[in-house]
Amino acid sequence: MLDNLLGNAWKFTSKQPAARIEVGRGEAGDAITYHVRDNGAGFDMALADKLFAPFKRLHIASEFAGTGVGLATVQRIVRRHGGRIWAESAPSRGATFHFTLPPAAPGPAAP
Repeated sequence: MLDNLLGNAWKFTSKQPAARIEVGRGEAGDAITYHVRDNGAGFDMALADKLFAPFKRLHIASEFAGTGVGLATVQRIVRRHGGRIWAESAPSRGATFHFTLPPAAPGPAAP
């Protein structure tokens, strides 16, 4: 999941003279949130409903390579672990992908 989010950030900042990619965490209410933020191509939020749909691309293939399955896979992984994912963006202003994951169950006690 992180490999895909970081790979997308790398891909969509490739045309920036001073690319910036940030990974961080925060809080939203009782939930811990994580994010991957970049200053790349970004996208129009009016198209955000297509973002996590398989084979739906917001950029043409000649501009940025890809198949359109990466973010659908990321969403599936996050949901399977009981979390949620969403994005914020604007064209030419980068994108931020936020996600939550529930706290890990405590492991067995050390001997």
